Amino acid sequence: MAASTSAGGFRVPAARAGAGDLPEGEQPAPPGDLRSVLVTSVLSLEPLDLDLFRGRHYWVPVTRRLFGGQIVGQALVAAAKAVTEDVHAHSLHCYFVRAGDPTVPVLYQVERTRTGKSFSVRSVKAIQHGKPILICQASFQQTQESPVQHQFTMPTVPPPEELLTQEELIQKYLQDPNLVEKYRLGLNKILAQEVPVEIKPVNPPELFSQLSQEPKQLFWVRARGYIGECDMKLHCCVAAYISDYAFLGTALLPHRQHPVMFMVSLDHSMWFHAPFRADHWMLYECESPWAGGCRGLVHGRLWRRDGVLAVTCAQEGVIRVKQSPAESKL
Repeated sequence: MAASTSAGGFRVPAARAGAGDLPEGEQPAPPGDLRSVLVTSVLSLEPLDLDLFRGRHYWVPVTRRLFGGQIVGQALVAAAKAVTEDVHAHSLHCYFVRAGDPTVPVLYQVERTRTGKSFSVRSVKAIQHGKPILICQASFQQTQESPVQHQFTMPTVPPPEELLTQEELIQKYLQDPNLVEKYRLGLNKILAQEVPVEIKPVNPPELFSQLSQEPKQLFWVRARGYIGECDMKLHCCVAAYISDYAFLGTALLPHRQHPVMFMVSLDHSMWFHAPFRADHWMLYECESPWAGGCRGLVHGRLWRRDGVLAVTCAQEGVIRVKQSPAESKL
């Protein structure tokens, strides 16, 4: 059996070199890419003092703001370092209060708000330039059995092996000789980004269409690279990172005729229901039940391949679009 190593303060198994008898959906660890960068870099915090950590940045979006999923994931890492190994994360609630600065690290200050017999709460402030950019409350629970159990049914969709990745879809668009040059430049910028998340849209929309769509989308997601069986809290931290990717955009699908001027997350909540592997394919079901007042609300569910509901997410964000002269007079 491979020896375990430490990553981000969690005990994780050493990466395997070959595929072997891998479970369905598990990625082998190829030579030169033995560990998911989400574990080795993005979610690996530097301890500075008791309950005080420093996090650095791996991927910065084209907006030049810090990626919200990174801050949420790192905040959960910090909170998880302040609890015992025998509890698991069951929920988190975050508010983004200031824009993050990608040129400096983020400090994470943890407060041990409550440690109970069944539940423990940790409060985390993500700080830059002496001011909080995110406030997070994370709750952890001792494992408890109950006969009260139910869940929705997972949507029926094609398996990820039958679908193209986001990068493959972009390459397909780029092969169109009639593609407008500004779109070609934008797609090449997307390809140049080293996003540590692999995505396979189930029903990819027409990329440049302005036709209104139902505010729902489905895609298979997983962390790039290998993580393996380890402390479930680490997989929750990775899922927190993944859950923010393309999430708020669901609210824009019925309004594609409006150019987006500004879009940013206001808050982010997650509930963890069942064990899962963040480096295995999971179906991300996203929908937006409401938008108005320059805000949009989105709900999400992360499903394991075997139909188990693993995670539920919710987020609200600011969405400002360019209005036509007639609309601006209303």
